[in-house]
Amino acid sequence: MHLRYEINPPKIIKNNNILNHNDIANLLKNTYNNISKITKNCNSIHITDSVLGSPRISPLTLTALLKNNYNSDIEITTSLRVRDRNIISITQYVYDSILLKTNGILFVNGDQPYLKSNDSYLTPSSVIKYFKQIGLINKMDLFLSIPNNPSFNKIQNKINAEPTGFITQVVNRVEQVSNIVDLLKPHGFKIIPCVLLPSINNLKSALKLNLDWSNYQYRILDFIKEICKMSDDIIITSPNDFNYANDVISSLPLDHKTKYSASG
Repeated sequence: MHLRYEINPPKIIKNNNILNHNDIANLLKNTYNNISKITKNCNSIHITDSVLGSPRISPLTLTALLKNNYNSDIEITTSLRVRDRNIISITQYVYDSILLKTNGILFVNGDQPYLKSNDSYLTPSSVIKYFKQIGLINKMDLFLSIPNNPSFNKIQNKINAEPTGFITQVVNRVEQVSNIVDLLKPHGFKIIPCVLLPSINNLKSALKLNLDWSNYQYRILDFIKEICKMSDDIIITSPNDFNYANDVISSLPLDHKTKYSASG
């Protein structure tokens, strides 16, 4: 079981005001502390890119800070919003990721930005196709996102892009994972389901996603284990309840063969 924990970097704008350096430093300190705790019991972390279109510390900046100040061997994947960038800035991001020795990138379109801006109209699939053409596909894992209950005809462009694998939107039934695994894993794609932990602090996130977690609310450990029997891999997200996430992850079996040292 390869356990990944999703981290949202600190916001840099609050109540329409840019946070000052001291505020950001304090937020980063809290992020470091959480990562230090959680990585004792998981294989890697996944750093998001300005979720909900709200400006946050860059995933690459947080990656660099973690590798330079915490643990150079920490296993990290990041998300990359393509709607905010042209192909030049995306290529820079990918090469910077290689230099930082990150393990993979999840290309997403991204939510509407906090402030109106021009859309690049690039698609995650077309970006991966481009990087395959110039030989970057072998440098790191390149992922695409798919719905938890996809119409496979509608994701054919993503399949044709031939990414390393797919990270699902949050799932709430084992059958969702089995359907995706049965179709895509035999073709060599990695499948990484995403699970939102069911706690009262995460309820607001669940409502935004129209997620019904009643199927696994009172059996979260068994739910995760059942999923991992099929996928061997999982991302656990708990945006507003770190303590619960730490408790859940510390209660799960871990593939120690792929776990990095958390000692720094």
